[in-house]
Amino acid sequence: MTWTKFLQPDLILEGSVLKLTPQIVEKYELQGLVLDVDETLVPITTSQASDDLRNWVEQMRACVSLWLVSNNLSESRIGSIANSLNLPYYLGAAKPSRRKIREALTNMDLPVEKVGMVGDRLFTDVVAGNRLGMFTIFVEPIIHPDARLRSHPIRNMEVWISEILGASINPQQQRVTKIHKSSKK
Repeated sequence: MTWTKFLQPDLILEGSVLKLTPQIVEKYELQGLVLDVDETLVPITTSQASDDLRNWVEQMRACVSLWLVSNNLSESRIGSIANSLNLPYYLGAAKPSRRKIREALTNMDLPVEKVGMVGDRLFTDVVAGNRLGMFTIFVEPIIHPDARLRSHPIRNMEVWISEILGASINPQQQRVTKIHKSSKK
């Protein structure tokens, strides 16, 4: 697999994970989602899920299996978020390592190609998902409204490097939904 294929998300979603709908999941025939936590579901400074996120999880739980896989090492923080959402989780995943994502897939008991890897980072979430053959979904980060620094220099650098290596991710076009794989209908 080339770097371009490792770095290219299958779907670049307009906005945060909250814009991922049951209709999108159905369109791509996904049966499960592995979700990153920090800035994909909650701001990095938060240890509780918002009401909007809880509602989104309940809506998604009706159509897909959900599992959290985070690089974060804080059992108290990630455990608190997972418990508030009533979701199973792994922490300390060291993505793009695939080990804990594979464990989540095993527990979900679903074919890898029927599970989406959802995250806000190319070099961790998207690379790990692509290495496993998952359907990768790239979302914009959720940032605490009081955060002074609203830019994401590491994420921006990842996008820039990915484009140099041939992936189709243009920061000026990130607000436009792009679909890179068509469904098998």
